[in-house]
Parts: sequence; structure tokens; C-alpha cells
Amino acid sequence: MTDHPHLRKALTALPKAEIHVHLEGSMSPATVSRLAARYGVQASEEEVAARYRYEDFTGFIEAFKWATSFLRTPDDYALIARGLAEQLLAQNVIYAEATISAGVMLWRKQDIEKNIAAINQAAREYHSRGLQLRWIPDVVRQFGGKDAIEVARRCAGLQSEGVVAFGMGGDELALPASDYAPAFDIARNAGLHIVVHAGEIGGPESVTEAIEVLGAERIGHGIAVAKDPALMARLAASGMPLEVCPTSNLRTGALANQIGKPTAAMADHPIAKLVAAGVNVTISTDDPAMFEADLISEYVHAAGLGLAPKQLAHIAESSFRAAFLPDHEKNSLLQTFHAALPASGLI
Repeated sequence: MTDHPHLRKALTALPKAEIHVHLEGSMSPATVSRLAARYGVQASEEEVAARYRYEDFTGFIEAFKWATSFLRTPDDYALIARGLAEQLLAQNVIYAEATISAGVMLWRKQDIEKNIAAINQAAREYHSRGLQLRWIPDVVRQFGGKDAIEVARRCAGLQSEGVVAFGMGGDELALPASDYAPAFDIARNAGLHIVVHAGEIGGPESVTEAIEVLGAERIGHGIAVAKDPALMARLAASGMPLEVCPTSNLRTGALANQIGKPTAAMADHPIAKLVAAGVNVTISTDDPAMFEADLISEYVHAAGLGLAPKQLAHIAESSFRAAFLPDHEKNSLLQTFHAALPASGLI
């Protein structure tokens, strides 16, 4: 199973869940080029691909801002929702929770509710093909707490459109977590789950704040946890899921930042250390098109870092268990997963 073609075949055969993927970050160069043309901007696929190459978190944010500037109507969002769904189906993903940058929609003075309704309507087309999609609108940390409150209010009643949680991304070093507590209280009181990007470029204390101040139920990234044995032990005991995205951590410079070096290699990633400590790790792609990543390759990277096939299978199962779904829906997905697991060859 150490042979990558055999491992890829096994992983492809396995039904999977993806719980940390940004809808906007799934826009392929071809899709961005098509959207740009809608608004009179000539941007070839090659130009878009060139903009998707960066060496640090700031470069990634600038590319994200540029690409999303061509998302202006509900139809634009429906287009990329279909694109994401096709990508997921091609990898035998049967369930995904995709983050939607509602904070950016607010900043651009768009109708958040109409955009999310269009996204969800497009996604319903794929249910009959075996893919269920749910949504996590998030706020941008550097935009401030006032905007976060408005986004939370706008998204609090959108469960009927597949919204299951409320999150926060962006630059976790920009402003303190406490600035966002009122927004997360609104979301929680409306029945939404809570997920926060933390420990990506920030330290272990950022993860602690996300849990203690904002009530996070899952942590986006969280690789800084590996620097704090006490925090690893705490998360292992609680079962708090980390949404780990190895290629993203490499491409944004987050991994280099965590190890205190100018550059990093995949071999520096702490996922195996987290698993060995008993932390509840899941694997995701984050912004797959922008990082030239796919879910199967992320699992292969984890194998290259020392994780055995049985550990990969356990992580795949954990991704379903970490889903923000009622138990009966989660159990149905797990039955599908367990039925396919023996034939995959991972166990």
C-alpha cells in the first residue's frame, strides 16, 4: 500500500467527507477566466494560474480578493457551486461542508441571502448523484466585529438553505477573538455550530481563544497545536476535531511560520505528530484550485509523512463523525462509508 498508485486507487474507492473547503477557493483558472469575461475583463487561464502562485499568506489573500471580484450575482455563485460539486464527485466525496465567504459578500454589498439560496439550489442538483452539500458562511477577521455581527444576523435563519455552522477565516493575527464573541453568540443562539480558523499562522494560544472565547466546536487548520504538548493532550481528551490541510499550510507559508523558517517542505508538516498524540485529525483541501490540491492527494501526503493505511481510514471516518449533521443523517453516511471500507484495501 506504500505504492502511490495503489494507495490512490484505494482512496478513490473510499467514500469520503470534506469538511474544510472554501467554495470561492475551488474556482479553477478556467472558471475565473469565464467569470472575468462576463464582466469585460480578459484574463486567460494562464494568467489566472499565474496569480494562483504565491509564497506567503498575504499573496494568497491578494489572489483570493482578485478572483472573487468576479463573483457579483447569485448566478455567478451558482456556477462555482456546480464546479465544486463536480470536483467533489470526481473524488468520490459523498458529503461536504463548504465555507462561503459571507463577510466578503457583505463587504461588496451583495445580497447574502440570495447568493446562498442560489448556491444551495445549484447543489441540490447533485443530491441524486450521491453528493450532499452543506454550508458554513464565515466572516473575515480583519473586517472587524461590527461586520461580523451583521453577517451573523443575516445568516442566522438560513438553515433551510443548508447552512449548518458559522465560521471565521482571514488573518487570525489581525484582531483579538473577543471582538467577535457577540457575532458568534448570535449564531450559536440561532442553532448554528461554530468553527474557527486558528493555529494556522497564529500560535497555540489562538486555538485556545477560539475554543474558550468563541466556543469553537471544530478548529480550521490548528497546526500550531503541535507546538504545545499540554494543548495536544487537552484536544486529544476532548476529541475536538482539527481540520488539517497540508498543501494549504505549505503554499500559504503557514507551515514555515510555525516552524520558524523562511521556507518549509511537506516533510515538516506536523500531522503525524498530532495523530500520534491522539488528536482528532481530519484532512481537507482548504482552497483546492488555488493550491492545486485535491483530497486524495492530501491523504497521500499524509501517508508520505508516516501515516499507515489504517490511520488514513480512521481519519476518513473521523471526517464524517465531525460533520455538523443530526445523528441519523451522519449514521447513514457512516453506513455507506463502512460498507465500502473493506473493499478499499485500507484495512
